[in-house]
Amino acid sequence: MNTTADLKVVYFPSCINRSMGKNKFQDADDLQLTELTHRLLVRAGFSIIYPESLDAHCCGMPFSSKGFAEANHTQSKALEADLLKVSENGKYPILYDMSPCFYHSKEEFTAPLKIVDPIQFMLDFVLPNLTIKKKKSTVTVFPVCSVKKIGKMEQLVLLSKWCAEKVTVIESNCCGFAGDRGFLVPELNDYGLRNLKDQIPANCNEGYSTSRTCEIGLEKSSGINFRSIFYLIDEVTR
Repeated sequence: MNTTADLKVVYFPSCINRSMGKNKFQDADDLQLTELTHRLLVRAGFSIIYPESLDAHCCGMPFSSKGFAEANHTQSKALEADLLKVSENGKYPILYDMSPCFYHSKEEFTAPLKIVDPIQFMLDFVLPNLTIKKKKSTVTVFPVCSVKKIGKMEQLVLLSKWCAEKVTVIESNCCGFAGDRGFLVPELNDYGLRNLKDQIPANCNEGYSTSRTCEIGLEKSSGINFRSIFYLIDEVTR
């Protein structure tokens, strides 16, 4: 394991993951995602740097998706400036814990920052510093829209196969949650996931993804525990 003092990462927890708690399948001993991510990074030998004024930051996507271009620009540029500062002008990689947020910042930022999506970061920076103790027997993974847009489908499957003997990849154009629209128009989510249950093996009760809001809809439609793939990596390496 590489535990050198210069093994540093800037971790930007998305506002969704900062504000939402655990799901109904998790018990009192389970960590909330941002806490689990912190522990996972420490176990992998990282010193963690957080953005300044973290509670004030958002990637801007919620504003952009509703047509508030100015608010999106303000939020995005404020985050970009802070990340540039705490990463020492792009010296350290920056981990995003949600694929949609990463994709939005990737499209918005112009500074020379090393922002890394959650899938690639686990493959390149975390797994090499940890040991797989015991694989899961079977898991289901759902590639959210932004994973497809950034071309990380193969990497998601590869990461999952490091952690489980059998991986079922859900085929769907979109889950229909679309940010917060699944809260406002749940019928969109129901329709988007109308074929979900039929794709999940009967002996599989664990699903993983890289977007908290998508996971809410996936859990509701499937009846199984859907969480961030960070939980899977943490479990099989402990």
